[in-house]
Amino acid sequence: MLKKPYEQLIPRLERDAVEKVLGMDSGYVLDFSDRTFDDFFFETVKIDPSAQSRLFSGRGSSKAKRLRSFIENASPHLVAKVLRELWEHREACIFGGGYIDEKTQALYFSAIARIEGRADQIDTTAIEAFEVNETLEELVASIRRDLDAKKPHAAIDRLHTYCMKRFAALIRKHGGPECGKDDPLHSRVGKYVKILQQKHNLTPVSDRIVKTHIAVFQEINPIRNDQSFAHDNETLVTMDEARFIFDSVTAFLRFSKAIDGRLFED
Repeated sequence: MLKKPYEQLIPRLERDAVEKVLGMDSGYVLDFSDRTFDDFFFETVKIDPSAQSRLFSGRGSSKAKRLRSFIENASPHLVAKVLRELWEHREACIFGGGYIDEKTQALYFSAIARIEGRADQIDTTAIEAFEVNETLEELVASIRRDLDAKKPHAAIDRLHTYCMKRFAALIRKHGGPECGKDDPLHSRVGKYVKILQQKHNLTPVSDRIVKTHIAVFQEINPIRNDQSFAHDNETLVTMDEARFIFDSVTAFLRFSKAIDGRLFED
């Protein structure tokens, strides 16, 4: 699919607001140096601009031009996330860009909403390497490649493998017993849910939601065995259903990291 130019992605008034909020008129972006600009992208969306230059090239080498290229080339959900995080950075830093009136602020977030409204990619931010491991990193990369190519049905088997690894690691990091090779996915999720209930003061609704995910993960087992590329199956789960499965699983993974984030800092 061809990418639209930056000028066509965002209407002029909204585009002017984005440029004003981020102080892009002179080629800069907020208070970033070249190094901190790259650091921001790696910390925010796990993208190293020097390693993924295609996302940042085509318009020039200034930080503002690199950001415009990123808006053109990156997945909509990543662009929206970056723009939201840039606003938060602006609010937190001492930036001499002047006062932003309510109208400009509204136009800035209208641009984000417009980008989010055309986002059809699955949010892959919850699928990440939770510890230093080359095999795990390649597993994550392969899942993201299929999702970026809009092929969630092709990645279901590796989603299962990823979750097997992730919940085993979470249980271990909480001091629980090692999961055996024969422990199925839903069993691992069940053990982790018990840990969440014991160590976190979950509201009744959160408690109910996390418990229902045990059954969700149990039902992924037959999908993986009978309707994925894990075996020589004649039929695959449909793309729409695969997306629904990914959205449900990644919602739980995001919640897990939100309350257990310290376990991802090793």
